[in-house]
Amino acid sequence: MGAPVTIALDAMGGDHGPSVVIPAAAIVAIRHPEARFLIVGDGARVEPELRAHPALAAKTEFIHTDIAVAMDAKPSQALRKGRWKSSMWLALETVRDGRADAAVSAGNTGALVAMAKFCLKTIAGIDRPAIAAIWPTIESECIVLDVGANVGADSRQLVEFALMGAAMARALFGVERPSVGLLNIGVEEVKGLDEIRKAAAVLKDAPLPIRYHGFVEGDDVGRGAVDVVVTDGFTGNIALKTAEGTAKQIAEYLRAAMGRSLLARIGAVLAQGAFRALKEKMDPRQLNGGIFLGLNGIVVKSHGGTDATGFASAVDLAYDMASNGVVKHLANDVAGFHAKLELEGAA
Repeated sequence: MGAPVTIALDAMGGDHGPSVVIPAAAIVAIRHPEARFLIVGDGARVEPELRAHPALAAKTEFIHTDIAVAMDAKPSQALRKGRWKSSMWLALETVRDGRADAAVSAGNTGALVAMAKFCLKTIAGIDRPAIAAIWPTIESECIVLDVGANVGADSRQLVEFALMGAAMARALFGVERPSVGLLNIGVEEVKGLDEIRKAAAVLKDAPLPIRYHGFVEGDDVGRGAVDVVVTDGFTGNIALKTAEGTAKQIAEYLRAAMGRSLLARIGAVLAQGAFRALKEKMDPRQLNGGIFLGLNGIVVKSHGGTDATGFASAVDLAYDMASNGVVKHLANDVAGFHAKLELEGAA
């Protein structure tokens, strides 16, 4: 059994608040008996849920606040008005102060990005944090970033995203030198925007702890061509939402096809084991959670409308990242990269 890991939970974030967050924490408490929880939210709503899960309550510290960041609040407004007292801020503050090893929220994404960056600050040598998502592939899984923290990214930031994604891949996948690809409109070196081609030139020659694969196209992501796919937040978020929508579309097509005739319904009964496996593979709840990389602390953003199963997956991700010391490894990678660049520049 490893050292205890404490996860701070923003109980008021998302569409459902404590009615999802507390049952999710109870699920994680069973999966990881050594985990501890620090739950932040309105006592009138949180404490009745905790009483329904006495085993969870026994390993939980509770912080009361009746202030929550609205899902439609502008990031600047949330940072100005929600700082110091909101459930989102207080959860982040516990990570900053060393009381928790990671924070998880299903709240307003823009507000969480702004607050996390303000509260935890970025790792030395990192310009901007990025949101990384775990993506199911034919092979297994890969990491895609950025999926929403930054609308655009220059070549330096794309290189930093590659470092962040590689550190996450080493922690979660156990790959010593993860393969990294830049998402582009083609694999030829002459294609793509200037910043993407500049980033490619750096990744090809720089002393990084990665295996640079080159450019990858959209269909390479699901194929599992690389361990880490790097792009800006605008493109990454569109790709993520498109993939989620496509999964739902395919599920609806299958459901309609299986009920179209008596023979189809009989076939569906005979193939129900295969369909169950497919449903589990395509279930977005199993890979719910985007992690903010590049901060002096671990922050995971859960989908706002998910259920307890989905939120538990986000908490599992936070637990795994904290247990593997991703922040420390990433800080070492970034420091080593800049040190090598300085030595090469002085030579």
